[in-house]
Amino acid sequence: MSSHKRLFVAATRQNDGKSTICLGLLQILRKKYSRVGFIKPVGQHYVEEEGVKVDEDVILMRKVCSINNSLKDMNPIAVTKGFTERYIRKGGREKYVRMIKDSYARISRDKDLMLIEGTGHAGVGAVFDLSNASVAKLLESKVLLISTGGIGRPIDEIVMNKALFDQEGVEIVGVVINKVLPKKYEKIKEITGIGLKRKKIKLLGVVPFQEALTYPTMEQIMEATGAKILCGEEFLQRKVVNILVTAMEPYHALSYFAPNSLIIVPGDREDIFLAVIASRGILGNGYEVAGVILTGGLLPHKNLLNLVKKCHFTILFSKDDTYTTAKKVYECRVKIRATDEDKVKRAAHLVGTYLNIDEIVSQI
Repeated sequence: MSSHKRLFVAATRQNDGKSTICLGLLQILRKKYSRVGFIKPVGQHYVEEEGVKVDEDVILMRKVCSINNSLKDMNPIAVTKGFTERYIRKGGREKYVRMIKDSYARISRDKDLMLIEGTGHAGVGAVFDLSNASVAKLLESKVLLISTGGIGRPIDEIVMNKALFDQEGVEIVGVVINKVLPKKYEKIKEITGIGLKRKKIKLLGVVPFQEALTYPTMEQIMEATGAKILCGEEFLQRKVVNILVTAMEPYHALSYFAPNSLIIVPGDREDIFLAVIASRGILGNGYEVAGVILTGGLLPHKNLLNLVKKCHFTILFSKDDTYTTAKKVYECRVKIRATDEDKVKRAAHLVGTYLNIDEIVSQI
């Protein structure tokens, strides 16, 4: 392979913030090197884009950084429905290895540095013989491992994941502890640093937890619940900071309203719905709600629907009951999108501030 630098970013488990770290790294590294490439060899969470099934992280990186490589090369293998079962029955590792190698060769041809994003922990993909550890070996890349805040659990998981990379002869340049609670930041940074040093593992960054990165938009809520939009499409990018499920009397409900709340309410509770519409006038401008979901497949009276059109927030309509709707909201996966400009900038700021970029680059 050519002599460009390469860095494989893996995590100890899902939801460790690997995508956010990758997004920040890509933005920071592009300031240091004029030609930086990105690839996610194996993707699990895919969407349809330009007629291709491709991992959502790839779409994010491509849009944010205006990358002109083909989507298929940036994510040669999308684990679509039935992929694992087909592989177990029929095999075909050689074909997938060739796909990864060919895509990597095309993207890396003129690059100074390649950022490679893994999927899940070190062993993910082993079921079809393409674990993160084996893909990192395949692409002859060193690894940066991401874990999340704490002391005992992250070190345990880092050592376990490192064993899989060691087995493949892949070097881990160091680890980043992400999502550390600010009040425990200094203690965790110190103790984890000592604990990892004993294991001869470098601590290359400790990133504080950012609550703002966990807020979904109304658009993401709509997709997660399968709800239809009644009105307020122009407010779909509004962030949801609080969630309130309510069927109580309006005068009680008002005391629970908070700025940027999502109100989940049965569609026939017109009294609460009216209270939501009136809340801005009653509680002041700071109490603008993020949106409302009307549940149970029930719509308010048609006269009320005329009022709806004058609301300055998104109103969604769900056929599910209130409990099912609320469950889907709470289980909503919050992923950064190219339209989340503040989150995109925050990712770059976090990586630039809390990761030892010079040390990482010198190790690869």
